[in-house]
Amino acid sequence: MTETPQISFDDFLKVDIRVGQVVEAAPFPEARKPAIRLVIDFGEKIGTKTSSAQITRHYQPEELVGRRVLAVVNFPPRQIGPMMSEVLTLGVPDEAGEVVLLRPDLDVPIGGRLF
Repeated sequence: MTETPQISFDDFLKVDIRVGQVVEAAPFPEARKPAIRLVIDFGEKIGTKTSSAQITRHYQPEELVGRRVLAVVNFPPRQIGPMMSEVLTLGVPDEAGEVVLLRPDLDVPIGGRLF
């Protein structure tokens, strides 16, 4: 494993990671790799954003609606097939390298910022 460069705390503060709630989830067959199209509500200040997430190994769209997730909300939008992915939904790899979503373990308000 290669060592990642150190960053300053100020650099970390530039990354805006928020809690959102999935309000819609659907298969996204137009993506190059299997993915699910998510619509995530981040509350009044940020609003509702879309995300393409390569999470099909562990998740079905219908079980994602209502789930709280963590996402980077201040990256520029990225074209994924026919949609713009507006946020990066965060996950970590399992032993096989498949994405497992990050989420708070308690019920927290949507829009809350990671610190």
